[in-house]
Amino acid sequence: PNTVSGLMQWALSTVETWCNEVGLSVNPDKTGLVALTRKRKPQGFFEPQFFGVKLSLSGSVKYLGVILDSRLTWREHVEVKVRKAHYLLWACRRACGAGWRLGPRVVRWLYVAIVRRTVTFASLVWWPGCQTATARRKLSKVQRLACLGITGAIRTTPTGAMEALVGLPPLDLVIQGEARSVPHRLWSLGCWS
Repeated sequence: PNTVSGLMQWALSTVETWCNEVGLSVNPDKTGLVALTRKRKPQGFFEPQFFGVKLSLSGSVKYLGVILDSRLTWREHVEVKVRKAHYLLWACRRACGAGWRLGPRVVRWLYVAIVRRTVTFASLVWWPGCQTATARRKLSKVQRLACLGITGAIRTTPTGAMEALVGLPPLDLVIQGEARSVPHRLWSLGCWS
């Protein structure tokens, strides 16, 4: 195979052969194809076939909870994480109810244990996506909602002041810290060289 498409078709044919040998069934309709390139459309690209189904290029694909877009900008992934965090914050609020009056410590624990864990999932892969000003602003809005819930402050209170008051570092720094701690943890366990 001389071209990228030819090499890809050869690799997919090898996977097909192996799957048939070991008796593994694959749904080709659930197979995504993304060209990780800065070019708009790769030159000389033809759609490869996988188990008789032509695979067409798409702009992004979800793999193990991480959305990979063709240029690895992580915009779509950050957008989905922020949307999910907003949903979780409101779900926690609805579950607790307005009349229960949970203490600040419990609300902070709910945010750190549930919402922040969801946002930082797989940050080792996508942490460069939180480097842009737009991503930092969106992540800051999530943490602002949590800080308002923890402190009960009025809406005009600055986010930085609330974060300092409740001891929460900015969310983009938490994501970077998680991304740095994972390789160190894996290295100390002997799983990373």
